[in-house]
Amino acid sequence: MSNSKRSVSLSLIGAAACLVALGAIAQTAGITFRNTITGEVLNFNDALPEGKDTEGVKQFMASGKNPYNEDVSCLKQGEQLFLSACSGCHGHLGEGKIGPGLNDSYYSYPQNETDEGFFSTIYGGAQASMGPQYENLTLDEMLKVMAWVRHLFKEEPEKATWLTAEQRKQFKPYAGHETLPDNPPGQCQPKAK
Repeated sequence: MSNSKRSVSLSLIGAAACLVALGAIAQTAGITFRNTITGEVLNFNDALPEGKDTEGVKQFMASGKNPYNEDVSCLKQGEQLFLSACSGCHGHLGEGKIGPGLNDSYYSYPQNETDEGFFSTIYGGAQASMGPQYENLTLDEMLKVMAWVRHLFKEEPEKATWLTAEQRKQFKPYAGHETLPDNPPGQCQPKAK
């Protein structure tokens, strides 16, 4: 077997192992991610191969809670991803355009109030023009987009049900444009090699 074929085979085996591990983590945590419209169990075999085995994705699959919420190091990346992948339909500040607004407590799909439900909608898509995003964003990028959308929330902290009690105490409704630092410390900072 040539080196390139061996490399491809090992890459495929590694990707399959990651998917099995993600499925096992989600099952042992009692989390079943379901399509927002059909209710079918989501198939993570369809996900882009990169971004599946980050610490954030592992934490999310085990808990259903987005560990990137309110982590400033993730927000800048989430903002950039949102602006390029989502703002055309949902508005630059999540105010809504062709698609629904995302920055208040009205949810077109009530399950989007939870991180687990919101992730399922992004991954598997919804009605109208909201197609599945698993071919456009990695699992890790989806979590960063979610964190940014949650950061855009403009209502009282008590309605930000996805935040921990501690995060809710510190949360300030989004007041408008802000400048985020380029390299703040946190989970989404690239690791030194």
